[in-house]
Order: sequence, then structure tokens, then C-alpha cells
Amino acid sequence: MALHPVAESVPRARRWFRKFIAPHDEGCPVDDCVLLISELVTNAVVHGRSDEPWVVRVRWFREGTSLRVEVHNPGLPGNVQLRRPDADDSHGRGLLLVDAIADSWHSGSSRFGGTVASFEMAGAWPS
Repeated sequence: MALHPVAESVPRARRWFRKFIAPHDEGCPVDDCVLLISELVTNAVVHGRSDEPWVVRVRWFREGTSLRVEVHNPGLPGNVQLRRPDADDSHGRGLLLVDAIADSWHSGSSRFGGTVASFEMAGAWPS
């Protein structure tokens, strides 16, 4: 899915994922996946940078019984960092949620150029 780098793309990504996952006999907690997609797409929209027009790419894959979701943007891979915000900080908790809920997550260089942040949910489908 290619999304414009605007706030309205976050609920669009959530709806798209729910529509995709609905016909499957999934074992993953759909609401958790939707929350993590929201966090990664929000980060991509907020932190992506390019002098050219750009999009946020969201891709998901079934790998055996696991679900892997990738979110790509033209930002700098080194800028993706797990933060420990103070209690009164209003931002900076997105990756903490991803870290706490997902079975694993990763960030690095995107095959499209820029950054990819991804998470995996083990046991999303029966074997």
C-alpha cells in the first residue's frame, strides 16, 4: 500500500489491514496489529523527509505462522530509536508500544531507499 505522507493515511492503513486480515483465520490479536501499524505509519509520516514527492509504503507478509509488517519512508535509518520519554512528554512512545507488543521489531535501511521499520507477530496463523 502506498500512502501520502499526511495524517489521514494512518486511519486508512488501519482500515486496509482490517479488510485484508478479515477473511483469514488469524491467530494474532488484530487490535494489537492495528495499533502497531498506526504507530509505525505515524512515525513514517512525521519523520520521513525528501526533496522529491514521496509516499509511505506499508507491506505485510505471511512467513509460516508469523505476520511481518513493514513501513517504509524516505527518512534516515539512524533516526529510528527506541526512546524512554519522561512521564510529562507528549510524544515518543510509539516504538515502546511496538517493543512491548510485537514478538520482534527491526529498523534499518529500506530497499526503496530511506528507512524501514517492521514488526513481527508470531503465531498469527495456525500452522
